[in-house]
Amino acid sequence: MKRHKGIFCLAIFCAAAAAQPKQAPPPGSAPKPFVIPPRETFTLKNGMKVTMVQYGAIPVATLSARIAFGNANESGNQVWLADLLCALMKEGAGARNGVQIAEEAARMGGQLDVSARLDYSVGEIQVLSEFAPDAVRLLSDILQRPTLPASELERLRADMLRRLSVELSQPQSLAEQAFAKALYGEHPYGRMYPTEAMLKGYGIDDVRKFYQANLGARRTHLYVVGRFDAGLKKTITQAFESWATGPEIVRDPPKTVAKKQFVLIDRPGAEQSTLRIGLQVTAIPTSRDAIPLSVADGILGGSFGSRITANIREQKGYTYSPRSTLVNRYHTSSWAEYADVTTKSTADSIKEIFYEIDRMRKEAPTEQELKGIQNYMSGIFVLRNSSNAGIIGQLAFVDIQGLGDDYLRTYVQKVNSVTRQDLQRVTETYLDPGKMALVVVGDKAKIEDSLKPYR
Repeated sequence: MKRHKGIFCLAIFCAAAAAQPKQAPPPGSAPKPFVIPPRETFTLKNGMKVTMVQYGAIPVATLSARIAFGNANESGNQVWLADLLCALMKEGAGARNGVQIAEEAARMGGQLDVSARLDYSVGEIQVLSEFAPDAVRLLSDILQRPTLPASELERLRADMLRRLSVELSQPQSLAEQAFAKALYGEHPYGRMYPTEAMLKGYGIDDVRKFYQANLGARRTHLYVVGRFDAGLKKTITQAFESWATGPEIVRDPPKTVAKKQFVLIDRPGAEQSTLRIGLQVTAIPTSRDAIPLSVADGILGGSFGSRITANIREQKGYTYSPRSTLVNRYHTSSWAEYADVTTKSTADSIKEIFYEIDRMRKEAPTEQELKGIQNYMSGIFVLRNSSNAGIIGQLAFVDIQGLGDDYLRTYVQKVNSVTRQDLQRVTETYLDPGKMALVVVGDKAKIEDSLKPYR
């Protein structure tokens, strides 16, 4: 009886609470501008750049060398050669072998990473502040004096072959590869994966020649963020000033060509279809429309409360986690919507995605939508810059794109100055469904007929 009485009382309480009018949450404070920590940038006599930022209270320092070479520097028959080089650079440098490098990094409280990206590669380590000078010397050896041991080549090649096999078994990877090809064709941006024959054909001489052709002081910018002694500047100079200047920086951004394309990749028996919809855009990072287009993307599909997400996830239940994004590379940008949808709703999902794009091209978002995404983007921007790695990422982005010192300082202000009319204009200007590539990975037998309108 006591239990039933308790349940009855709880029900009465809940009903009474539900009857009360809901109170609106207190209004948030005005977004605050991001304040860039004081930084010092200097150039060594060999052309290498260094940026140092004292930041935070925790006694750690992050060292990140951004080197202007990556997969974009590979030829058509060299895909992932940059990845193989970076992996080998960790296997021996100076008088150390790979085990000794890992142990030394661990002794300093850190872990060394050397990895290739499309437009640049990264040599990075975070250590306790007292070990920052030792980390400089270790990173210096890794970049300047890698032994690139032939004895480790077959092991690393086997790792990459396994990685290739696993990735190409995933529908998302197949979609990404086809989408990159559709957007960029034969440009290096359009080549995501090598063939097995490519990987098996790389010899140690190929790796060493690629190193000589692409690394040097002139292509390197070292960022140091965290807590460190003033004498670290001298340590950096001594460790790196004798490095050869090396090759000039070579950048070859693709021409912006947007045209309607359709690619269907058969995956028999698939319970869902993987979608990629998008195009190259001329609103590159240095364009005045880059920030308004990023705000439009946030409302359209780039946030959890976006229109596309509300439509095909919340209202229709076609998918669990769709998203859109603006991808910024060196002086080029693209927009894409990503979604894994149930097989039976493949065509309906595509229809609704294009519907939401067209709706924003014709109608300006509400003031409430705009203010919501502005607050969200302002907050995310500040949070993104609240760590050593976050600050390095932002500074490197500004430097690579040539955006100038004011970009970070005025970013929040510019996001919040975007108008509803700006959003409609940039969506109409840059996101034309008639020029978008559509990639679908799914069960062809079940979805092909429904996709005829999009061919």
